Formats: sequence, C-alpha cells, structure tokens
Amino acid sequence: MNKFTLPIRAKTAHSALWLSVAALGVMAASSAQAGSYYNCANPSGCVEVQNEKPKSDYDATKYPIVMAHGFLGWNRALGFLDYFNDIPQTLIQNGAEVYSTKTSTVNSVEVRGEQLAQQIRTITAVTGSDKVNLIGHSQGGLDARYAAGIDPQRVASITTVATPHNGAQIGDKISDWIAKGNADAGTAEGEFNINAKLLIGAFNAVGTVIDAASAGIPLDKTQEQSADGFIYSLSKDNFVRFNNKFPAPIPKTYCGSTPANNVMNGVGYYSFSGVGQITNILDPSDYILKVTSTFYDKDNLNDGLVAKCSSRVGYVIRDDYKMNHLDSINQFFGLVSWLEANPKAVYRQQINRLKVAGY
Repeated sequence: MNKFTLPIRAKTAHSALWLSVAALGVMAASSAQAGSYYNCANPSGCVEVQNEKPKSDYDATKYPIVMAHGFLGWNRALGFLDYFNDIPQTLIQNGAEVYSTKTSTVNSVEVRGEQLAQQIRTITAVTGSDKVNLIGHSQGGLDARYAAGIDPQRVASITTVATPHNGAQIGDKISDWIAKGNADAGTAEGEFNINAKLLIGAFNAVGTVIDAASAGIPLDKTQEQSADGFIYSLSKDNFVRFNNKFPAPIPKTYCGSTPANNVMNGVGYYSFSGVGQITNILDPSDYILKVTSTFYDKDNLNDGLVAKCSSRVGYVIRDDYKMNHLDSINQFFGLVSWLEANPKAVYRQQINRLKVAGY
C-alpha cells in the first residue's frame, strides 16, 4: 500500500506540499493504466487504499471522482467498511480515479462544506487536475453545493444522492420539538432544554466514535462535532437562506420539475434518489428507516429520511428507485432490493454519463 501525506491547512509548509506532489507523481507514473482509490481526511491527507488495472475505461472521466458522505458518515471505517459500500471499487475497475473524503460526522453544512473544500483543493493540487466531479450522499450533497459555491472553478459536476435540497420534514419535526420543549421549560434564548441537550450530546458522542473509527483521523485529532449545528442546517429558515446563497437548478416549487438546463455557474448538476423503506427483509436498518419515515406525511413519498420531491436538482436520473436512504450507498453490507437496479450499477452508469458529457 502506497502512502503519502497531503497537507490540508494553509499554514502547512509549501515544501511539504511539493514533496507530496512529487510522491504522487512517482506513484502515478508506476501505475499509469491503473484505477486508484484513495481515502482522504483533513488531519492526515490522502492515502491510496486500492490500485488495480481496470477491466474497461467505461468510467474513465476527465476529472477525478470525489465522494462526500452524509450525516453520521465516514470514509472507510475500521479499515474495511467503505461508506459508499463497494462503489469506489466498482468505479476503479472501470477506469475511474476515486477519492473518498471525510468531514465532521455531525456538524452544519457550512462547517462540513469548508472541510470538503479544503480537501478538494488538496486533491486538485496533487493530481494536477483543475476540477473534480463531486458525488454527495444526503447531507454530503449540500456540502458539495457549498464547496462549489465558494470555489466553483474547482468543481466540474455535482451528483447528489438522496439529498434534501428543499428541506426535510423529519428535520422540521425535530426543530419544532426542540422549540416546544424550550418554550415549555422557559429556556433562555440560545439555550436548550434538558431533553434537547441529551439528544445533542448523544449525537455528538456517536459522531466522535465514528470519527475515531474513520481512516485518517488520529484519536487526538478527531473533528469537531456539533449536533445543534446540524439541526440548524435542517431548519426551514436555513434551507431558504442556503438556497438563496448557494443557488442550484432546483424546482421553483416543492415537488416541481427542475430547470431544463442542469448547468449553473459552470457546474453540471445531477441527482437520483429512491422511495420506500423495507426493501430487503434481511436488512435490519430497513426497520429503523420505516420508523423514521413516520415523521413524513403519507403522501410525501420518501426513503426513510429524505423525500423524493426534495431530492431533485439538475438532471434527475430517477427519484423513484426502490431504494431506501442506505440502499442508495449500497448499505447495509449490500442488502438491497433484489427487484431493483443494483446501486453499484446506478453509480457506474452515472459516472459514464459524466464521462460522455466531458466531465
């Protein structure tokens, strides 16, 4: 396994960055025809975890593929479990160069978006590519929009997977529950009632554990966790503000159609998502998503966490796959519907779509 450190923070010496670039150049020369998969994280840079000769060039895009996880996400946990389960491997077998990033497991879109943007800058520096293709699942799609908003010249395309571009009803319910609890308890403005504090503390603790299990996150450099920041990101008011500040080709009305032109500020936008929760009776996570789906109105079809109407941006590949929120990243351990296209095939086809479009 080849390892190389990619400095992230601006204060890191320039000489270290150029040593990293040189190391990558040597490695690239030795595997010119190979598909490669890297794990990235702000504290430690990027590490190559897999390199093999592709079976085809079907997914050999002009720009590298950069994958961004969602809420409670990771890059590779415990050294073997990829967040995008077996998807990077599928892509590199077809000629893609793939980077899986790591942002704070629990935090606001703004914080995570800044972390993602830092990693994109490093990836473009060491690969020599002036742009990347972003693939963001759930909150990762919003992080990708943020990164493109502050650094559009580095982003060729964004593909969002089950991302709530127009809000999430489950987030509204949680925000309303906290607001009511604060009112009942007479909590001071800017503070939280005891139940909200327990929920926030639990999410922060889980986030820290997931961070510690993720590739490239030393125990003494775990990323900042902020469940209250995440909850704020899900609020109705914040979605209005976010969509005004970081515009994207989303429908003008809820559940409407996206604009005919899927390009905005030079960035191509694509999306796909699913509906349903119990897609494989052997998958225990399906039953959790069935419970979370009850936060949605019955006519607001969803994947357990995100509604199909909210997932639309740019060119909508499909928003009705028989996939729940975790199926769309081929989790839990690939236990997905046997009656629907396999998620790995959906990603493979989308990356080829990007290739054909010149991305």
